[in-house]
Amino acid sequence: MNVMGEEFETDFWKEVSDRATWDMIVPGDLRETRPVTLTKQIIQDFARKVGEDNPLYFDEAYAKSTAYGGIVAPPSIHLLLMFACTTSRDWMRSPGTINAGQNWFYNVPIRPGDTIEMRGTALDKFIKKDRLFAVHENLFTNQHGQVVCTGRGQTIRPV
Repeated sequence: MNVMGEEFETDFWKEVSDRATWDMIVPGDLRETRPVTLTKQIIQDFARKVGEDNPLYFDEAYAKSTAYGGIVAPPSIHLLLMFACTTSRDWMRSPGTINAGQNWFYNVPIRPGDTIEMRGTALDKFIKKDRLFAVHENLFTNQHGQVVCTGRGQTIRPV
């Protein structure tokens, strides 16, 4: 998908040897991130690709008649942002990583023109039944400093 006029990397094997292994993940360290500006086109492309057809994401007249007052992004756009806001060297992109569960909380809708920043960090890591776990948190804010969503999850890391 094209974000900010450029394709973001979807090859999870690219630069894999440069990524932090489980042993190198330090709870509290911030992940390297970059801001992403979402356009109406990006929002609508994402919505189409995930099968969303709610007019709130496509029809300006309809969206203006709702409590949102205009087009907004589907809440699940945080999935795109987790990858668009990080580089291909991000430890979360390691091949073999398994999502072991997550919780997301939504606060303010994302709108066309919003520039989103992500603060991502490992909160903890532990070994359970010979599996390597990392607990992480992601906080997304818009250009006004408003928290648009937060999420916490666990991943099982490759050995």
